[in-house]
Amino acid sequence: MSEVIDILKDLISRRSVTPEDAGCQQMMADYLKESGFNIESMVFEDTTNMWARKGSEGPVFCFAGHTDVVPSGPTEQWHTPPFEPTEINGYLHGRGTADMKGSLAAMLVATKRFVAKYPNHKGSIAFLITSDEEGPFINGTTRVIDTLEARNEKITWALVGEPSSTHKVGDVIKNGRRGSLSGDLVVKGVQGHVAYPHLAKNPVHIAAPALAELSQIQWDKGNDYFPPTSFQISNVNAGTGATNVVPGEMHVQFNFRYSTEVTAEILVERVHSILDAHGLEYSLDWTYNGLPFLTDEGLLVEAAVKAIEDTTHTKPELLTTGGTSDGRFIAPTGAQVVELGPVNATIHKINECVKIEDIELLTDMYEKILINLLAND
Repeated sequence: MSEVIDILKDLISRRSVTPEDAGCQQMMADYLKESGFNIESMVFEDTTNMWARKGSEGPVFCFAGHTDVVPSGPTEQWHTPPFEPTEINGYLHGRGTADMKGSLAAMLVATKRFVAKYPNHKGSIAFLITSDEEGPFINGTTRVIDTLEARNEKITWALVGEPSSTHKVGDVIKNGRRGSLSGDLVVKGVQGHVAYPHLAKNPVHIAAPALAELSQIQWDKGNDYFPPTSFQISNVNAGTGATNVVPGEMHVQFNFRYSTEVTAEILVERVHSILDAHGLEYSLDWTYNGLPFLTDEGLLVEAAVKAIEDTTHTKPELLTTGGTSDGRFIAPTGAQVVELGPVNATIHKINECVKIEDIELLTDMYEKILINLLAND
């Protein structure tokens, strides 16, 4: 078996469910030290992070990723134990194979190969690895970036190893992500007996027209890189569980995935204006999950596109769809950011798996990106 698959199996066998790292970063650190990396462990609260760097000059190319995985779910529903890497018909099964330990293994081996070929390469290579990407994401990449910014240590290019591919590895590069804004709404009414509605005020009834309006609005039309902003209600709760009681409150949770055509402030203002126009008595708490970012063009996108074309002889598509990623914490520093990783068909699912050949191809892509950006002329 190849070195990259051996490393991937080692990572999968470590039960690193958020925010546990389970020794993954120490294994990665030991591997990187052999190629001349300086290792800095940054532990914030319950989260283990690693900043590894080889070189002291710019430009700085950074591999970014996470060692934590989501829970396996019911293990009896898996074909094989989720934390025992198992090969089946050319695929490697196990929790984290695609999201995103396959990328981590590819990053390590690609870097080792590149440094061996170009020991005096330009600039610096870095790794920013966290164990808190799948969880609350408050003590992970964002805290490392704060630390780096405080000492004016800048990342020029960042490649996040999220599983970006759709049908085959390298068919999609994520060159941006939509912003995410969540609302926690409580509409207030008056509890009472359903037989005496004139003595009660049903918050479900009075909130329904406002929620319907919010769900039908066209917030923007999107642009060349982003689809239109979407508003989705994710949770609704009201009532005591009894059929003869008018609820006194209604709780609604919703989320915006928004483009660069609007700002969080605009969305907040419009929501409040609609709720106010319907005469609702309410409270509304907002959670700002991340700003939208876009790496439109430049050396990083060009290097990634060329690497994929040279590896698979196909041209990747540039997209900004999907959820959030830790790229949202890196991009505001001025870094160019892209995401490139395995096929995402099985991420967070029972029987998560990757095609073994894809991890080999991804390793080649990562190495070519390093060559395109940092190889000596």
